[in-house]
Amino acid sequence: MIRWAVILAGVVLAGCTSVEPTEVPTRVKAVEATLPPPKVFTRAFPTPPARSNQNIASDFVSLHFALESGAELPTFTRFETPITVRLTGTTTPSMQRDLNRLLNRLRREAGIDITQISEGQANITIESVSQAQIQRILPQAACFVVPNSSSFEEYSRDRRKAKSSWTRLRSRERLGIFIPYDASPQEKRDCLHEEIAQALGPLNDLYHLPDSVFNDDNFHTVLTGFDMLILRAAYAPELRSGMTRDQVQAVIPGVLSRLNPRGDNLPAQPRSETPRDWVNAIQKSLRPSRSAQRRLQSAQQAARIGKEQGWTDHRRAYPYYLMGRMGQFDNPQEALRQYQIALQFLRATPGTELHQAYVTTQTAAYALAQGKGPQVLPELDKAIDVMTRAENASQLATLLLLKSEALNQAGRTSQARSVRLDSLGWARYGFGSDVVARSLMQDVAEGSPNNNIGG
Repeated sequence: MIRWAVILAGVVLAGCTSVEPTEVPTRVKAVEATLPPPKVFTRAFPTPPARSNQNIASDFVSLHFALESGAELPTFTRFETPITVRLTGTTTPSMQRDLNRLLNRLRREAGIDITQISEGQANITIESVSQAQIQRILPQAACFVVPNSSSFEEYSRDRRKAKSSWTRLRSRERLGIFIPYDASPQEKRDCLHEEIAQALGPLNDLYHLPDSVFNDDNFHTVLTGFDMLILRAAYAPELRSGMTRDQVQAVIPGVLSRLNPRGDNLPAQPRSETPRDWVNAIQKSLRPSRSAQRRLQSAQQAARIGKEQGWTDHRRAYPYYLMGRMGQFDNPQEALRQYQIALQFLRATPGTELHQAYVTTQTAAYALAQGKGPQVLPELDKAIDVMTRAENASQLATLLLLKSEALNQAGRTSQARSVRLDSLGWARYGFGSDVVARSLMQDVAEGSPNNNIGG
């Protein structure tokens, strides 16, 4: 049933993992009732950072002394007392389960004294609101964190006041996080990881980081080993709120030597800054309000800038990946060429296995459409292992569906059925039950697709 796999891949890569809050037809409800239960991740696989402490120290300062907009922050800030977290609003069981896992990881891996409370004023209040409420304030945001607010109502009222400005913040005592309840379980979990990490530590994102959620490319969706090291360092006794950039630069090398001695033995790599023009071009290429032609032109501009910078890393590959996404339905052969260019740079860059797995989701679909499923099974298995470790259920579900079709093409139908069931369980977590049921119904209604690319 390759049609559903392609549809699902398109949903993933468009970033649309939300469950639409619309009435579900009776036939779809019947299909949903027969689906396997949602699968959940129970184990984290954080990989220690494989870069020099000298590079990590520079990243630490850049992450803590600027906002994503480029605005500079005058002082270092963090919580100076044990941290309490409260979950309010229209919460769901998956949110509480994923919050428990995240808090356990923060205590264990980052050494942060953080606990959840059920009543009273918390240092970090996570309020579950609707997507519509979030988009009325920040149309491009899936979720967000703000200083000095404990409710969506308070922030809506005070968001233009000085108290809500990150640049005026001198210490962290009370923060608010707003997450949509009407999103897929995975999207809510991803929001928990990114926003709690920013509530505790860095407020900036850096595109040159290959192994971090502090990167607007969104390849990593749960906190990595690098992220946990950054957070552990942020709460080291050598640091305190109010320190200047120069003061932090002076002490952070010693902090990292103590927390990550392995990094002292790794050679420092030349650091290549990411020009604001490249960031702006990437952001414009991702903006759905712009026309397809203008988005493509922005991605092409980012590719030119990357070439001018002499990059060979994941940043050089990213615009080509985006161009592949843009053309995968209208011009599939050209899209495949863009994906292959992206893979050329990624395969030459250590630590980009996750980025490569994202591209595999697309290139494997092309191979399957040409009946070459058995040939791509090793590649799919590698990507499935990578996505499992990255805890990305939506991509994992897509890859498993592609593997199921590849097994069918190889004549291994019994194994294909088993893999397909695994995919459905992950899809329920990654996309939400409604999306899965609707896709199944469309698949059943339309029957078997032809094998033409883009058909």
